[in-house]
Amino acid sequence: MYRIGFIGLGIMGKPMALNLLNAGYSVSIYARRPEMAQQLVHAGAIAYSSAKEIANQVDIIITMVTATADVEEVLLGKMGIIETAKSGTIVIDMSTISANATQKMADKLAKKGIEMLDAPVSGGEQGAITGSLTIMVGGKPEILEKVHPILAILGKQIVHVGGHGAGQIAKACNQVIIAETIIAVDEALRLAKASGVDPAKVREALLGGYANSRILEIHGKRMLENDYKPGFKAGLHRKDMHLALEQAHQVGVDMPAAKYGMQCLDRLVMKGHSDLDSSAIHMIIED
Repeated sequence: MYRIGFIGLGIMGKPMALNLLNAGYSVSIYARRPEMAQQLVHAGAIAYSSAKEIANQVDIIITMVTATADVEEVLLGKMGIIETAKSGTIVIDMSTISANATQKMADKLAKKGIEMLDAPVSGGEQGAITGSLTIMVGGKPEILEKVHPILAILGKQIVHVGGHGAGQIAKACNQVIIAETIIAVDEALRLAKASGVDPAKVREALLGGYANSRILEIHGKRMLENDYKPGFKAGLHRKDMHLALEQAHQVGVDMPAAKYGMQCLDRLVMKGHSDLDSSAIHMIIED
């Protein structure tokens, strides 16, 4: 059985690592904030003080951190895994980061005999807890085949999208659709309310038709109840939309609706609401 290293124990990473422990895997962990590791240590994980220390103890390293720079530091920095990982080690980066940077990191790791998959996820905290995430994978299909049983503990739908960086492109598309659909749901519910019709009843009716979506179901309910406890934080969604629009600019694709979504997220974050769920866009547009 593979020995796994897990780096990044935030709202998503902690339950994912816990699921691997519960499945019987040996899991070594590193978190920049030691207090984040305590629950997992009690569950049987082994804590280390750096990514570098973990790397020569494991066969597979999973990273689930915030931004491109964080992944670069963990993989390629002075205390990164590239310093000590043995040839044949597999890195699975499940963060949401730049596709171009992913390709470059995969190339640098390959020179050391280290394989890499980009495998960003969708499904939020609840999906991480229940092991029902959707996982979008870029990299070599034969490497995915080796680690598929591990990913199957973390997610229900695992799709090989293409080469290095393709998983990140799929995640960018995912985030664009979510942002634009949140705005569509917001507009529909505000139209109902302004027309003197109960928006809750409109949502109920639409859930049975072609307009139904997870966004209408979950985010629509949050809007109606003004409950923006984060399933996915607005600040992170803003970061992801920046990546998507940056990629669109590079390949010459205009996305006006995505730009509007980015503007809404910008305003939400500027008002100090980066830790609210991204469905709080409703507050910004309503104001």
